[in-house]
Amino acid sequence: MKTLAREESGVFEFGRDMEPALHVEQGESFKIEVWDSFKEELFEHGMGEFDESDVPTMNTPPPGFDANPVSGPVYVEGVEAGDTLAVHVEEIVPERGYTTTLEESGNLAGKEGWEDCKVNRAHEVTLEPGPSGTPADGTARLELDGREWEWELNPHIGTIATAPGRTVQDPLTTQGPWGGNMDVRDLCEGSTVCLSTFTDGGQLFVGDVHASQSDSEYTGFAVETRAEVTLRVEVVDHEVPGVFRIENDDSIIHVDSARNASDPRFALDNCFEAMMNELIDEHGFSEREAYIQMSVNPNVTVRTYQFVQPGYFTFGVKLDKELLEQVSE
Repeated sequence: MKTLAREESGVFEFGRDMEPALHVEQGESFKIEVWDSFKEELFEHGMGEFDESDVPTMNTPPPGFDANPVSGPVYVEGVEAGDTLAVHVEEIVPERGYTTTLEESGNLAGKEGWEDCKVNRAHEVTLEPGPSGTPADGTARLELDGREWEWELNPHIGTIATAPGRTVQDPLTTQGPWGGNMDVRDLCEGSTVCLSTFTDGGQLFVGDVHASQSDSEYTGFAVETRAEVTLRVEVVDHEVPGVFRIENDDSIIHVDSARNASDPRFALDNCFEAMMNELIDEHGFSEREAYIQMSVNPNVTVRTYQFVQPGYFTFGVKLDKELLEQVSE
């Protein structure tokens, strides 16, 4: 299997003029090794309190410090600018994890109180193997303030994008029609994400894997991890409104962000409209059927994947496929 090694990639900006790091055929499985969000600098320093001098990637100019290095670009043979690229996530194996808070980041920054939460302090999260023998289906363990906490892992890709047509983007702050740092916990093993492309070859970038994450990622950091990600890609006949579309065996999800849509309200409304249009165009719903279902059926839910100040709001409208079974009856 072709593999893009961690040491061969891990960049803090991406664009159309970069030389491909890997060439793959459509339908071919390949592996990408990705760095954690601070490129292992926190592990090298050690957990606990730190400042910017301890983490060199934090000493970079705005709009964001260097974080979320992405691996790529992966050039997909036969992809033309304007095609829709379907990325099948075959496996995500996280390797070791941590989470952290930052003094001037997260939803408590600038608020009264909460002083113990507004500090640069990192915690290692142990990733225990599951039935597969790896942490891909394992358990997280975190020692925090004298207690040990445990929960199931849900490894997923935090940042995925194709090269924009003209601009150069940084993988920490970017969110647009090409994808970006969306932190969608449903972008996990067994899912397929559809992305718009703007260059020949698609030029796919992947990084910022999370071993687990709560909805909202309220502190600004999930369980950050380096990982091995196995993917397979192909061109599909499916337009992508918003930022991207995800499908798995059980559900369809349309995803957008405030930075892409210019306002959180517009982002969420775009997701609803995209879902209604898909039900009408591909499943034979009338306009009124699609509209009413968005309001009355509990098989339709809203996910708030990212709610991080300032201005990072990522939403998904999720439809359980159980609803579609009634259409074929």
